[in-house]
Amino acid sequence: MLHLSNEIVKYDPELNTIPLRKFTPVEMNLFFSIVSRMRDKGDETVRFSFDQLKELSAYKPTANNRFIDDIESTYQKILGLRFGRRSKDGLHREFFVMFTEFEINGHADDPYVDIKIYPKAIKLLNELESWVRYALSEFRDLKSSYAKTMFRLLKQFRTTGYAYFSVADFNELLDVPKSYKSSNINQSVLKPIKEELTPLFRGLTVRKKYGKGRGKPVIGYSFTWKPEKKDANDFSQGQFQDERQKLFNIQHNGELTEQEKWRAIDKVKGLTLGSTEKQALADKQAEHDKKIRDQARQEALAELRKGFGNHA
Repeated sequence: MLHLSNEIVKYDPELNTIPLRKFTPVEMNLFFSIVSRMRDKGDETVRFSFDQLKELSAYKPTANNRFIDDIESTYQKILGLRFGRRSKDGLHREFFVMFTEFEINGHADDPYVDIKIYPKAIKLLNELESWVRYALSEFRDLKSSYAKTMFRLLKQFRTTGYAYFSVADFNELLDVPKSYKSSNINQSVLKPIKEELTPLFRGLTVRKKYGKGRGKPVIGYSFTWKPEKKDANDFSQGQFQDERQKLFNIQHNGELTEQEKWRAIDKVKGLTLGSTEKQALADKQAEHDKKIRDQARQEALAELRKGFGNHA
């Protein structure tokens, strides 16, 4: 049985510099589930059973044919990730992919995937001198691909509590469509990042940095949050305590609107979007109705006392 709450993803920061172009959230889950189990395995071929990979990535559809298609599409996109190095004078350049062997066998009694890392990519997952580290379950439970990517990027600066991205880097690393205008980025990129990451980063704030000149264009984005202690671990404290901490971070964040807080709570609790808002509005209406009733009662009592006073 896998202890998924304590499954840690850990890799060289260079992996964060490669945009995961066109990866869906499902493909991201599969890729980083593989990365979590390939660490410190050197150049050996690592076998994942279908059941293991499904459980690691919290894969929902159960049909193996669909699963095989998703694994294959994930690998096709992994092949598109280009790692490279160049000498200082620029005269020597080399490029490589991360995995060279990727065999999917759905015929076996216990179907599996065999994966082997490319020798020059071994340093990304082995004998790490510096690293990015986070809980697979926290990454996997995020819904938006933009939130997933920003989660990884912010975890690289976990102990400093600050990260800044120029517009060019932000758009490239998050694979933001070139057609997106500022309103599209606010709604489709920044909104899910704020709603989904606020529970995980205490005091998260997102600020746009504006340039000079006509129209004051956005030139970058800064993210700040309460830094994590260097010796902090990523292990789950148990579902109840984890959820309690996430809800605390939402309620005590001064950056989110009331609507954004309600949506963030829905996502943490796994509720249909709009559920918390509906309940909050119902509670407000009930409180308002009670005040009206109490006021009417007080007025009625005052009239009665007045009447009694006139009879006296």
